[in-house]
Amino acid sequence: MTSDAPTREAETRSAERPIEATLPPYTVVLHNDDVNSMDHVVRALLVSVPELTVERAVEVMLTAHEHGRADVITCPLERAELYRDRLESHRLTATIRRGA
Repeated sequence: MTSDAPTREAETRSAERPIEATLPPYTVVLHNDDVNSMDHVVRALLVSVPELTVERAVEVMLTAHEHGRADVITCPLERAELYRDRLESHRLTATIRRGA
């Protein structure tokens, strides 16, 4: 009879690691532009990043407008790439940076 204790121990250690260790955080950054209206940017944020509230989308838009860029959301890389691509599909400029 073989023991599966080492497997269970490894699973327990893996389950106890924080999510950030398994999926490090990446931040989607929205950059200001002089082409799109503020309404368009807010609508694009809401459609592209479902987690955002209207209030947060307005805050992100205003921060990008006033400071040149704004952090949109921090999430695992694959989701960050999806959100960046969605924003870019709305003719917005967005990038990703590692870390919160």
